[in-house]
Amino acid sequence: MTRRSGSGPRPTQGRPAGSTTDQRLLDDRGPSEWVHTDPWRVMKIQAEFVEGFNDLAEIGPAISVFGSARTPVDHPTYRLGVRIGAALAEAGFAVITGGGPGAMEAANKGARDAGGQSIGLGIELPWEAQLNDFVDFGLNFRYFFVRKTMFVKYSQGYVVLPGGVGTMDELFEAMTLSQTRKITQFPIVLMGVRHWQGLVDWMRTTMLPDGRIKQSDLEMLTLTDHVEEAVELMVKARDSA
Repeated sequence: MTRRSGSGPRPTQGRPAGSTTDQRLLDDRGPSEWVHTDPWRVMKIQAEFVEGFNDLAEIGPAISVFGSARTPVDHPTYRLGVRIGAALAEAGFAVITGGGPGAMEAANKGARDAGGQSIGLGIELPWEAQLNDFVDFGLNFRYFFVRKTMFVKYSQGYVVLPGGVGTMDELFEAMTLSQTRKITQFPIVLMGVRHWQGLVDWMRTTMLPDGRIKQSDLEMLTLTDHVEEAVELMVKARDSA
């Protein structure tokens, strides 16, 4: 698309006689370097947003479940993920994960086994080539920030199982957006007291006294081992919306 100002005829200098714009577009293969330019990347980013918005717009109430891709199938956290996925589905929520293995797979499995919607939003990574086998509907994204937008936009709450850097990123992204009122505050549940207690204690004893955070920031988080408590918070938030 060409942007121009004013009125009058379009310039024709340099245009081959007797040709049309479509003809020149289709006939001229030209160099391929343009597909690596920033304007073209913007178009690809836009396409990912459009596809995500289009495909997720009607999924209904949903909860995003995060956790480590490295969680083994025989680990207690995996079993916890299956339980939370099933309980959320039974409460009428779609379950959205990052679509990978480990804790994400567990939550997708629980949701599917309970007859709920099991959704995976994958990311293009060198070591995660495909969505897990328990995803009923999935999208793969090139860009982390587009994927994060989908998690926030289409979730009524976050359940965060034990995880690593990626899980922490999603957790603090939600807290930051809520703290700065970029999104409406929603429940954030940290599942696994043993895993998360040290982080919460450090925030309370170091960040809070230093004035880095407020008490209200800590109150965004609910720390629990109980699936029923996590689901109850999500149901309460949904019913009061």
